[in-house]
Amino acid sequence: MIELNTFSIVARCPRTGRLGVAVSTAVPAVGGLCPYIVPRVGAVSTQSWVNPYLALDLLARLRAGAAAQEALNEVLSCDPAADLRQLGVVDASGRSAAWTGAGCTSWCGQITGQGFAVQGNMLVGEETLQAMAASYGGTERLDLAERLMLALEAGQAAGGDKRGKQSASLKVYGDEEYAWLDLRVDEHPHPVAELRRILCIARLQLVPFVEGMPRRGQAAGPLPEETSRMLLKPPPSRPGGGGSA
Repeated sequence: MIELNTFSIVARCPRTGRLGVAVSTAVPAVGGLCPYIVPRVGAVSTQSWVNPYLALDLLARLRAGAAAQEALNEVLSCDPAADLRQLGVVDASGRSAAWTGAGCTSWCGQITGQGFAVQGNMLVGEETLQAMAASYGGTERLDLAERLMLALEAGQAAGGDKRGKQSASLKVYGDEEYAWLDLRVDEHPHPVAELRRILCIARLQLVPFVEGMPRRGQAAGPLPEETSRMLLKPPPSRPGGGGSA
């Protein structure tokens, strides 16, 4: 297992039902280890001494009908190293729960509310999570990806991981089995700022493509002509730029 001293937010949008996780840490490639989402079921971040099976088993219990807190209690009761784990979860009804084991590296803790949970360990202090919760609570009019990104930025501005910065991730699912948005900064001196840059480009270049992709139960159609024309251009010539010619 890998120890990820991390700050994260898991959340559900009450308007769209989308589920998402945003996370950052001072270890490479956090997006490949911590966030787990099943559309219309729930979202989980597993951190500290990471055990992916806790997230997978938790989501399986949510799928079977358990609420967030019930599912979290069940998986922790089967884990002999629960005191080393940290998890945040939100279910498809917006119920949230979190756990911070007594063996997690300080400062560590969590804040939960309707539709979200923020959690972190090896942080500069509790102000990281307070800033994340305040940011999320004050952005109800925005879409889920933006709310998660703003919360992550607020946590970083308030101190974040006390060792420094290295990777960040933003993942959002809608109704489909594939992600609506899955962005990762696997190694960077300013990963949250880099994630913001990528998100700005993805909104202009990637999201239009994903929104034209096939959906279950619907006849597949051609990619919108405007999107096709845009993606035929070299990346620097597209809206938002990026890439190279």
